[in-house]
Amino acid sequence: MYDKELQGIISILKDLVHIPSPSGYTSEAIAYIRRFLEDVGIQTQLLNKGALLATIDGKNNDKQRMLTAHVDTLGAIVKDIKENGRLAIDKIGGYAFHSIEGEYCLIHKSDKSTVSGTIVMHQSSVHVYKDADTAKRNEENIEVRIDAAVHDEKGTKALGIAVGDFISFAPRFEQTPSGFIKSRHLDDKASVALLLQLMKQLAGSKIKLPYTTHFLISNNEEIGFGGNAGIPEKVIEYVAVDMGAIGDGQQTDEFTVSICAKDGSGPYHYGLRTHLVSLCQQESIPYKLDIYPYYSSDASAAIKAGHDLVHGLIGPGIEGSHSMERTHQSSLEATYRLLCAYTYSEMNH
Repeated sequence: MYDKELQGIISILKDLVHIPSPSGYTSEAIAYIRRFLEDVGIQTQLLNKGALLATIDGKNNDKQRMLTAHVDTLGAIVKDIKENGRLAIDKIGGYAFHSIEGEYCLIHKSDKSTVSGTIVMHQSSVHVYKDADTAKRNEENIEVRIDAAVHDEKGTKALGIAVGDFISFAPRFEQTPSGFIKSRHLDDKASVALLLQLMKQLAGSKIKLPYTTHFLISNNEEIGFGGNAGIPEKVIEYVAVDMGAIGDGQQTDEFTVSICAKDGSGPYHYGLRTHLVSLCQQESIPYKLDIYPYYSSDASAAIKAGHDLVHGLIGPGIEGSHSMERTHQSSLEATYRLLCAYTYSEMNH
């Protein structure tokens, strides 16, 4: 039933993960999203912080909804140019250094050109360094090996590389015959793809939504303040669409939609959560209710900023979050089905 929509979601996702967009460097990804929406007839507004807001009118304009997903990803920034010509880095977003060791990357220079490289341990050769396997993966030992014939700080600077240049990680996108999708940056570009496909479907539908619904594509979630501004004043319900966390003690898996009851910021609105669960039960949508202990979302950022909102959090289950991530197309489909059911449902308050 959703085969066409699912293929659309995966196609958008593949495009998005190949557009570098670490937090603070998201304009190209936002431009792609803006073109996509305007091509399907949806006008957008670029906010001062660089996020994108789109609106689809509904029957009720006094009570409004908002859905959000974030296009910014993990990344790094040049902290220093070392004497050997390699780069010391500072992290953008929360991840462990070991999760990026060996990854290909791009250094984005101020003139918009790029230089490729690899993120490596300084003590990478087991033939030279006795502690190659035990040296701590940290800001002192992790560095970028540049793909250029440079041997010192002067040579690297001559390439135009400078402190403050952004560094993006190669996505390594792959869709397997068994339905898995493996890539970096599924957090949260999978959810952005879901919302873009949903908006495309809504724009082509003759059935009007019950409530005017806004869609915010935020660009600073990984650093904590992506969705706390640009919220229209009539918005009552705010649902963040972000990845479900998988691991020991978690209910979330790669085959269902995850509905968050509580994360590190506290519980989500009980009434909205039960409404989302009820929709899954009514529509036979496979779901898991879960708690994410070390997590926060654009919706929780909005609450912390003082907005008077009913807030919720759903998303596809993502294995290996903030590392080499994976999900299954059945999780994308389940999340999409819940989004469709939710946008056409009545509010309970």
